[in-house]
Amino acid sequence: MSLITTLARLEAVSTGRARPTATVRHRHLSERPLVFVPLTTAGEAGAPLGALVGTDRDAPRLLVVPQPRDRDLRFAFLAELADVVLPYVEAYADAVEAAERTETDPETGKRVKVEVDLCADAPQLIVPSRAGADFVRLLGRSMRFRRTAEQDPGTPHPAPPRVPLLGRWLTHFGERARVPGSSLLLALTDLLSRHWATGQSGVEDQHLGSLLAWIDPPAGESGDAAARRAELARDADGQLLCPPAGPATDPAFDNKLLAPAIEAYDRARTALAAAEDGAEADDRFGALTAAEQRIRDLVESRTRPTWDAVWHGIDLLRALPEGAHVPDRWTRDRWSFTAHRDRITAGEPPQPRVDDAVTAANKLAAREREQARLDAQEALDDPLVMAGRRLAGEAFAGEVTDVVMAYSEGRRPSPRPLVTVRTEDLPHLGERTKVYRSLEGKPQAAEFVAQEGDGDGGALLVLRVLDKMGRGKEPEPGSVPEKGDRVCFTLFEHDQRGGPKLPDPEETPWTHGGPPGDPDAVPQPDPLTEEDVL
Repeated sequence: MSLITTLARLEAVSTGRARPTATVRHRHLSERPLVFVPLTTAGEAGAPLGALVGTDRDAPRLLVVPQPRDRDLRFAFLAELADVVLPYVEAYADAVEAAERTETDPETGKRVKVEVDLCADAPQLIVPSRAGADFVRLLGRSMRFRRTAEQDPGTPHPAPPRVPLLGRWLTHFGERARVPGSSLLLALTDLLSRHWATGQSGVEDQHLGSLLAWIDPPAGESGDAAARRAELARDADGQLLCPPAGPATDPAFDNKLLAPAIEAYDRARTALAAAEDGAEADDRFGALTAAEQRIRDLVESRTRPTWDAVWHGIDLLRALPEGAHVPDRWTRDRWSFTAHRDRITAGEPPQPRVDDAVTAANKLAAREREQARLDAQEALDDPLVMAGRRLAGEAFAGEVTDVVMAYSEGRRPSPRPLVTVRTEDLPHLGERTKVYRSLEGKPQAAEFVAQEGDGDGGALLVLRVLDKMGRGKEPEPGSVPEKGDRVCFTLFEHDQRGGPKLPDPEETPWTHGGPPGDPDAVPQPDPLTEEDVL
């Protein structure tokens, strides 16, 4: 936690209202996001109870599993979910634009630019909380390996036709959500917590109702009181006035309302199966329909407040201007979406349960690289974030007090002007430390030369500008700061370099499991024998 965030939390406690920790929005928000509010059954991981899903805030689609332990009803729920999610995802797959991508020429081994199709936009899935994003990953893992009757006529309990495809897409959304800065799958509580600091803990911020109470409390009420009411207030029947953001449910709801309703549904279904004539069957079918409708009403009563809260949070975020680097990160999401679309179109198998060593290392390196890039870009886009880096000694800002033209030594001297900056910051500078500033969106490097005190509590830092001045003997206009300019230099690089090249998966050494699918690469356990079973 940065010092700026700590100060913002202290101010939130003293003022009773959340304080902003950003002046711009650091994530992309689609014009038409798909909001998904899931609800799960207590005591059984991954067993869906119901959900609200859709792109229209006034007309969500309600999906319900009346008996979560029934495999057929759960598959019917997943089939309905696929009917909503897949058309939304596939609507972005056809509109493409021409783009350039760097690839390795198989004949020459050189890096060349090729023109490919890039999806003009990508879908965006928004869930209420971090637990909702975990549930999306769990759903994807449970569905993508299911076999349908068309794929395998002899498979027991075949899945509906489009369920495995939905599992592959949800797995991709879940994996992409682990990449810092990605916006394909967003947890609203994390997104709001990134832009506002509340007077409660990070765990409490995962309660969407409590978080929104701090950010936008009712008129005449403090955020602390509104958050406490959102967490604890109950009606005359002992039910929470603000249900949890899911997917977990409140025990009082499970015990007093949901369990009796499911028991009534089971009794009605058993009675319908035992009906002996048509008239009796009609009566018992009506009782079953009424029992199912009771469960649907209960699920909607728990999910609709969260659905409205999600859209309220989206409205708050839309009021913030978008950061300058957000479109670049969304473009990388579009590349990711396009690549997965192409894998599915080409008939490639689903994502593996466990990544091989090379794939896992590449994913880890990519996430580390994207985290460093995100930290740098957020600081460049947002002066409030940059202030935190300045307080940490990772950047400094000040006024240019002097510029002296100097040149490098050699047969062809190049301009190396010395720029003196007066600053009151305390950067952690060492001998010949490189610093960077943004020049027309690109990083310009400089080198720390010397430091002098100015007697007023500040410091005079002498920097040698190294690049981005053109190829001539004289620097191009605007490439060198002038006396009186306000400048900001960072000690961190703005662009991240790629790591070392990893071997192809087929060349994985035996120390890391050997090539994928090679059973002799590592020692295998002894086969099970009769003596092993008591």
